[in-house]
Amino acid sequence: MYRFLLSRQWVILTLVALALIPTMIELGFWQLHRHEHKVALNQVIADSLAAKPVPAESVTAPGAQVERADLYRRVTARGHFDTAHEVVVRRRTSADDKVGYHVLTPFVLTDGKVLMVNRGWIPADGPSQTAFPKVPAPPRGETTVTGRLMRDETTADSGIKNVRGLPDRQVMLINSAQQADRLGRTVLGGYVELTAPEPAGDRPQLIPAPDHGDIGPHLAYAVQWWLFSAGVPVGWFVLVRREVRERAEAEEKERTAEAEPAPV
Repeated sequence: MYRFLLSRQWVILTLVALALIPTMIELGFWQLHRHEHKVALNQVIADSLAAKPVPAESVTAPGAQVERADLYRRVTARGHFDTAHEVVVRRRTSADDKVGYHVLTPFVLTDGKVLMVNRGWIPADGPSQTAFPKVPAPPRGETTVTGRLMRDETTADSGIKNVRGLPDRQVMLINSAQQADRLGRTVLGGYVELTAPEPAGDRPQLIPAPDHGDIGPHLAYAVQWWLFSAGVPVGWFVLVRREVRERAEAEEKERTAEAEPAPV
């Protein structure tokens, strides 16, 4: 009755089913790990935003990578903005999804080190985006800034290509090592998203705090993959039972036909 399972068609079907089960289970665990990573990151962001600001040099140093636990940590620094070496970061969107630039300004600390500060978003002046845009000036003279500490952007992490041959004073990534090479100065690792002082007008638009309440659909996707993996053997069993039933019905018809008397 079950010899059909040895046919080429059923052997291939069975092998595919056996391959799908561990694959779907693994995909479920992959989504579970993404869920756990998101939950942990949200907790880091929440803790960092709730903590009191600390001096920037207490959590980062020249050439250092910002630790995961310090991501979005509120930091302060005393010094002055160096607008002569300001650059803009291309292809950045505003809160309402308009394309423009982020304004990246060196902030020279009182000890001479430099902290790169993302002062926020400005719109693009025109479709060509080759000329340096009009950038509102930051506060003059010595001042204290507060912001969220961020990791250096890299192509591997962001997926953004570090394009060469860009217009003067324009970059694709915010990377302290690249800025240190450009400036020829000592630059602290990472950068800061400015939160204070706020701009006099509405430009640059300060970057909003990250949404750390959304955990995404990854846990639901994990459950779905595991349900799919459980459905594979069930589906295989249903197909086998249907094949057995159809073969039995076909054999019964043949026996009935053989048992009927031949017409005279």
